[in-house]
Amino acid sequence: MMLEFAEIEHTDRETLFAEVILPLAISKNYTYRVPYDQNDAVAIGKRVVVQFGKSKLYTAIVKEIGKLAPEKYEAKYIIEILDDRPVVTPKQLEFWQWLADYYMCNIGEVMNAALPSALKLASETRIMLNREYEIDKATLHDKEFLIVEALEIQPELTISDITKLLGQKTVMPILKLMFEKNIINISEEVNERYKPRKRTFITLNPVYNNQDNLRELFPILEKRAPKQADALLAYIKLSRHQKNITKNELIEESGAGESSIKSLIEKEIFFSEDRSVSRLHFEEEGEEGNNFELSEQQTEVLQSIRGQFKEKDVTLLHGVTSSGKTQLYVRLIEEIVRSGRQVLYLLPEIALTTHIIERLRMYFGADIGVYHSRFNDNERVEVWQKVLSGEYKIVLGARSSVFLPFADLGLIIVDEEHETSYKQFDPAPRYNARDTSIFLANMHQGKVLLGSATPSFESYYNARTHKYGFAELTERFGGVELPDVQVVSIAHETKQKTIQSHFTSVLMEGIKQALENKEQVILFQNRRGYAPILMCKVCAYTPKCINCDVSLTYHKSSGKLHCHYCGYKEDTPSICPACGSTHLEYKGFGTEKIEDELSVLLPEARIARMDLDTTRSRNSLQTILNDLEEKRIDILVGTQMVAKGLDFSDVTLIGIINADSLLKFPDYRANERGYQLLAQVSGRAGRRGKQGKVVVQTYDIYHRVLKQVIDNNYADLYFTEMEERKSFKYPPFYRIINLDIKHKNPDVLHNQAEYLGARLREHFGERVIGPEQPLISRIRNYYIKSIMLKFEKDGISIIKAKTVLRDVITQYYTTKLSTGSIVQPDVDPY
Repeated sequence: MMLEFAEIEHTDRETLFAEVILPLAISKNYTYRVPYDQNDAVAIGKRVVVQFGKSKLYTAIVKEIGKLAPEKYEAKYIIEILDDRPVVTPKQLEFWQWLADYYMCNIGEVMNAALPSALKLASETRIMLNREYEIDKATLHDKEFLIVEALEIQPELTISDITKLLGQKTVMPILKLMFEKNIINISEEVNERYKPRKRTFITLNPVYNNQDNLRELFPILEKRAPKQADALLAYIKLSRHQKNITKNELIEESGAGESSIKSLIEKEIFFSEDRSVSRLHFEEEGEEGNNFELSEQQTEVLQSIRGQFKEKDVTLLHGVTSSGKTQLYVRLIEEIVRSGRQVLYLLPEIALTTHIIERLRMYFGADIGVYHSRFNDNERVEVWQKVLSGEYKIVLGARSSVFLPFADLGLIIVDEEHETSYKQFDPAPRYNARDTSIFLANMHQGKVLLGSATPSFESYYNARTHKYGFAELTERFGGVELPDVQVVSIAHETKQKTIQSHFTSVLMEGIKQALENKEQVILFQNRRGYAPILMCKVCAYTPKCINCDVSLTYHKSSGKLHCHYCGYKEDTPSICPACGSTHLEYKGFGTEKIEDELSVLLPEARIARMDLDTTRSRNSLQTILNDLEEKRIDILVGTQMVAKGLDFSDVTLIGIINADSLLKFPDYRANERGYQLLAQVSGRAGRRGKQGKVVVQTYDIYHRVLKQVIDNNYADLYFTEMEERKSFKYPPFYRIINLDIKHKNPDVLHNQAEYLGARLREHFGERVIGPEQPLISRIRNYYIKSIMLKFEKDGISIIKAKTVLRDVITQYYTTKLSTGSIVQPDVDPY
């Protein structure tokens, strides 16, 4: 009320209005009024607290500032401006808008995906005490004290709770300050507990940099306090190799207790300082690890890439597995960093990020930031701020790192560019990080290098039609031969009774031989769990998920049946619920069963498993990779996680337990994906010095793709498949947009899908296919129908097509028929 009164008095005052992005799936941005006293503080890219709906508070991002009030509604006031400087750059806002337009979603959904949750506080956001941090209550303000006391009684509070507790609406600035002081954790994930890193660093009093003073000090200490003398000696030894020495390192190195070091600090021989250390533990400097020599072919290819970057913005590097692509990346990164620009190195899998960071840290030290979804909120905010301030010159990350606030991006490397993990399927935006990185680099006038041993057909097609540059590495680094691939018939060995469980005699022989030679083995089975199907022998009853149209998978570790789509679990029945028979048997096999049966057949072997179940917790993945590196694992059983870019010197045998599950999949990309996976898994073998061996077990030993894998003939695969793609109107010749229509009632859904299909045919004719039931027609209690739209690349403007498509969907939502339905567009669903 005070503000309105003030405005009556001062008619010459300038009233500003801010258009803001809310982290919600709404189709329009809202405009809010800026309080007059905040006119100077408001800026594009800053976070503001606004009320939306009846009483919900949200953090929004300012997109535009103007003087025009909204026509159709009265603008509410912005409650609070949270930032001193913007946390989102204008370039990011432009990028968000492009993503929303291209992938047919709302900019609020893009904001939701882009911002770490600790940066987007809302009424329902949960606040917890940081239990690892020792809070000195004497230093707290009254309001902070109240919040801490409340959190000591109740483990978590929402922002709404804290608003009521303090009796004021504007609590977010207080919480932001408490978050920065490490007193609280802000998270949507409640089960994480974060440790802030405080370390005590020890430095020597500069007086003792003078050698004479040091010589005088030693005899005194040795005589009176030998432990303190040991600590001083240890400090001098450590200081030769490292700049920063922590108290813990000193205690460990010297064997002196904490009391000795405390005495040295009291005597002012040592000074101690508590410093906040980055949670991202990349403190060490780059070592002299970048003195590697490139081979002749690598040098030629590097020159070729540099040359092509002068004319083309995107270059595809097609290099066989273990050809040394990472070394080329390192050389290119060095050049960009020297020129003062930033580099984004994209990897498809978190497993790879943790693996490659160790190698890159040798060259670039603390200049590298890492960003992926396994980081907790505190860490993700820290990386965000360091990229914003330009402290990180290189960011290594999974697909979400395209959203970071880069200032000047000179190069994006998309490693293993063919990987499906670059595509986000749910929720919106359903973006592909490879494709978006090309737009992102273009915005920054940067370049993109796509690298793969088995490129996606889309990228290879673009390279062949000279849209992209093209470079090729045809030989493995160090002259190591490609692995010897052997295909074994499961049917033949079953007939001969030479198969043991799921392992043919050829594979068992190979495993035993590798173990005798103290070498390591990787076994690949693209299905987790123990058994995919539990079936009654009498009536063929199979337990199904109550929410989805899929059979439940038995997991031995939990002893339950799991749904891999919605997470539903139930106890395993011992009696068939349909006919009462006790003859229930498990069909099929997953990684768990392979691991289980191997431990019976080879009791001496040390076996580990790498799949989604064993890598859920924070450091479990790193532990498995370290154990493999340090030879504490003989056999690693895994899903496709093991296929991606891992590099271990002693892995000489790869076993593919069943290739048919990859090649007999009802999808136009099955042969392409099958080849990629088989070639990538095979590429993990014999990477340093020894030729590796790959055993592929299959029922169909004469399958065309298997022959192409054995011959390492990517070109043959490409040309054969492209003929079919052209005939049947698939990418890269056509663009595809899928529409999924979802509803909880299958009859209503049928009518909705038919109506939508008919409306689309009015505009697009035969380009509309469907509606059809997808492979899995119900997920999380929603029945699904799919419509596919195919647009030829030359005949129709895709931008116009999307505009029409948006209009049709909007018009559909205005009809009564649409009640309860969800329409999800997926652009480029490959």
